[in-house]
Amino acid sequence: MAKKTKTEQEPARPQGGEPLEKKLWKTADKLRKNMDAAEYKHVVLGLIFLKYISDAHEELYQKLVEQKSEGADPEDKNEYTAEKVFYVPPSARWKWIQGRATLPTIGKDVDDAMEAIEKDNPKSLRGVLPKVYAQEKLDKATVGGLINLIGTAVLGTKEARSKDILGRVFEYFLGEFALAEGKKGGQFYTPSSVVRLLVEMLEPYEGRVFDPCNGSGGMFVQSEKFIKAHQDYYKTKKKKGLSINPSDYVAIYGQESNQTTWRLCKMNLAIRGIDSSNVLWNNEGSFLNNAHKDLKADYVLANPPFNDSDWSGELLQNDARWSVLGEKFIPPSGNANYAWIMHFLYHLAPTGQAGFVLSKGSLTSQTNTEGDIRKALIEKGLVDCIVNLPTKLFLNTQIPACLWFVSRNRANGRFRNRANEILFIDARNLGFLVNRRNRDLSEDDINKIANTYHNWRSKDGKYEDIPGFCKSETLNRVKELNYVLTPGRYVGLPDDEDDFNFVERFTSLKEELEKQLAEENDLNKTIIENLNKIKL
Repeated sequence: MAKKTKTEQEPARPQGGEPLEKKLWKTADKLRKNMDAAEYKHVVLGLIFLKYISDAHEELYQKLVEQKSEGADPEDKNEYTAEKVFYVPPSARWKWIQGRATLPTIGKDVDDAMEAIEKDNPKSLRGVLPKVYAQEKLDKATVGGLINLIGTAVLGTKEARSKDILGRVFEYFLGEFALAEGKKGGQFYTPSSVVRLLVEMLEPYEGRVFDPCNGSGGMFVQSEKFIKAHQDYYKTKKKKGLSINPSDYVAIYGQESNQTTWRLCKMNLAIRGIDSSNVLWNNEGSFLNNAHKDLKADYVLANPPFNDSDWSGELLQNDARWSVLGEKFIPPSGNANYAWIMHFLYHLAPTGQAGFVLSKGSLTSQTNTEGDIRKALIEKGLVDCIVNLPTKLFLNTQIPACLWFVSRNRANGRFRNRANEILFIDARNLGFLVNRRNRDLSEDDINKIANTYHNWRSKDGKYEDIPGFCKSETLNRVKELNYVLTPGRYVGLPDDEDDFNFVERFTSLKEELEKQLAEENDLNKTIIENLNKIKL
């Protein structure tokens, strides 16, 4: 049975009692004035990153000053590299920057600082940091105000790093900016509770973790948190007492088509010391320009765009990925859902597992080859578990969503052989309303879903079907129901609501409207013709 784990620490609280990240956000948001959140986030997050690396540099700098008599050099870049600390040149250090916060040149000063830091740390930061502070539309008083605000927080010292203060601030700001941006915000941010659920269910203890649409890197960050939360597992592999370095066990690979989002991801990983050298950007995306063609991952974690109709499928009719199921299935060019599934499978190692988010319509859709692909996935025993999610979890869409879990080999001995079964979990009634528009999953919700899955697949798990919540079903029964994968069909709830397919319903309504308009046009023509006859 899987143990309940709490991967989140309590928020850092200043003397006033309010969490630091919320206090900073409230003030920073007031300084935004008329600037769009999509642009403002790079301004704020860039300064937070600068403060973090400057804090870490300053702490080590003072230590090296004290060790000068022993041959230490506070301005030797190698001293910082050896301690995995970014070297910050004098003109980019926070003390110097904050001393110039009220000057009219502060925008250019910050841009120059970002440029200098990239130059001295090319391996992980080249082309990553924002250089937007000198633009005319950005009020210099706002820049100075942000510098003084962020200067009140200690982010990069060893003590702050041990409490993950910066990680909390950065993650909180990403979420708040995603809320502020609405639909566009969802392109770079997956709700943290959904990310935690995916990671807790897959349990990526060690191996290669791949996200081909990685956004701001939430899947990678949570994988690192998972490792840190399971220290006992790793201590059986090392001498007791040694600290656990996640990079010793997990290697991350990613791809992102939006360059500004990729930059956010690189910063998000850099502040946590996660090697991002294999997180790549190109503006063509994973389908047209697969950046990791030869990668076979142990885990795929992803939240691809829902029902993407503009993925250039018509240009990829002969792609090798469409033969991943043993015979060729070309996914429909009007919807990328099943193209993503085959892309994930193509990159899975022989014993690899994948957990990903898709629109719920993927569970029932029959458009073009979608039904045939789903049938092949089921008959080949690749589908492990389907989770029906509550509504209102996602910031960028109201389309109902679900989680798919697929595995290349469900009889590999690591878990029990479940090649002829699929676990269905209906979690629509879980979660709590954060506000009128958004819902979230609690830690108890996440543990309930994850533990149900772990108990089901474990050799000694105590799994039981729970009417209305979970059901372990045979492939034969799924075949009888025409390969439909909606959990409500199996767990014992009415089918109607659970079978709702947004795309199909929208298409149906569109066709009905077009038909009505055509009939109206025909009627208008008839009326006009009759009027003309009367006039004659």
